[in-house]
Amino acid sequence: MTDATPFAITPPLSPERVREIAARFDLRALPADFYANPYPVYALLRETAPVRRMPDGSYFLTRYADLVAVYRDAQTFSSDKKVEFTPKYGAGAPLLEHHTTSLVFNDPPLHTRVRKLIMGALTRRAIADMEPGLVTLVDGLLDAIEARGGGDLIEDFASAIPVEIIGNLLGVPHADRAPLRGWSLAILGALEPKLTPGQEALGNQSVSEFATYLQTLVAERRRHPGDPEHDVLTRLIQGEEAGEKLSETELLQNCVFILNAGHETTTNLIGNALVALQEWPAARAHLLSKVKLPAPDSKGPEADLTVEIDEFLRFESSNQLGNRRALKACQVGGVDLPEGALLTLCIGAANRDPAQFDHPEQLDLTRENNRHLAFGFGIHQCAGLSLARLEGRIAVGRFLRRFPGYRLTATPTRGGRARFRGFLNAPFEVGSA
Repeated sequence: MTDATPFAITPPLSPERVREIAARFDLRALPADFYANPYPVYALLRETAPVRRMPDGSYFLTRYADLVAVYRDAQTFSSDKKVEFTPKYGAGAPLLEHHTTSLVFNDPPLHTRVRKLIMGALTRRAIADMEPGLVTLVDGLLDAIEARGGGDLIEDFASAIPVEIIGNLLGVPHADRAPLRGWSLAILGALEPKLTPGQEALGNQSVSEFATYLQTLVAERRRHPGDPEHDVLTRLIQGEEAGEKLSETELLQNCVFILNAGHETTTNLIGNALVALQEWPAARAHLLSKVKLPAPDSKGPEADLTVEIDEFLRFESSNQLGNRRALKACQVGGVDLPEGALLTLCIGAANRDPAQFDHPEQLDLTRENNRHLAFGFGIHQCAGLSLARLEGRIAVGRFLRRFPGYRLTATPTRGGRARFRGFLNAPFEVGSA
């Protein structure tokens, strides 16, 4: 087993280049080398302009304490995106309907109603009940990879896991799951600060196709309900009977949201973790020491990788950016903001803030008290965080146990996004222990 990859997975930026990008920082005009390694730029902004006024008049926040303050104050900082997204997508656009109806981009009372219904199917017991099926799924993927001697960390492994898990939660028939990943990538890709006409068109098409499919699925589930303790779609439908009525649009678009939120971020968590271990041999050795027992064919208990998964989430946050709108004039980080100010919360920067984390630029899989913001904070904290942690623990742990000597065979391809940080492709071979 080699100790490090020969590929420049996260290429360094020269101090001069970091200063140049920071001086012209604009989310709508980011250079390619920023996407490859945004963290030095975030660090400089955090030190010199932690509440940075952007060319479009919005504000870019990079300090941990400032993000927490905004997350805590849902009365002042709204998650509703109608004001922001209407000019971006245009009135009547499917993308506008979706992104202004989904759980994450709304305030109470809609946010409260939908979150309550979803959380009812994501109890601790319900998530624990998913583990045996998840292990079977992961082992099946690993069997196929072993038979080929390698594959792609993203296409053949990381992305296949959440599609199946969320598909199960919504009761999507296996035969219907092929388009789900493509729809998710296109819809979430449309959240980027700047869109090409092609990206916008594909995003609108994907929302329409997904919603049309779900209309049929919802009608079938109303005729033949599933188990509301495990089936989120049945729970959302039956919630209507308990006085928590969702409109047809709210129901359909939040089903789209559940798939997208659970898919992209978990794919990135698993892929980012396995790629990062190629750059950090000490972290890899630590993790291998924890997963080497039981034997690969054992059905014994899984290693507890909670601390390690949380460090991967901190170090390479799947979701790097969040947004809020100030409902009144206020102050953040000593900077006066006007009513209506649009804020971008840089989770990727906050999760490497030295005021909160010791040695934040190091991947330290023994890090304790890791209060990262990868799942957000406050009333909008990710509803599926326990499920994401479970998927990460099982996927990363069983992969390493089976393939301790895996190594990349080519430079992995980044997704080229500012908001969602992950890889599109990462070819590898299983290697030898």
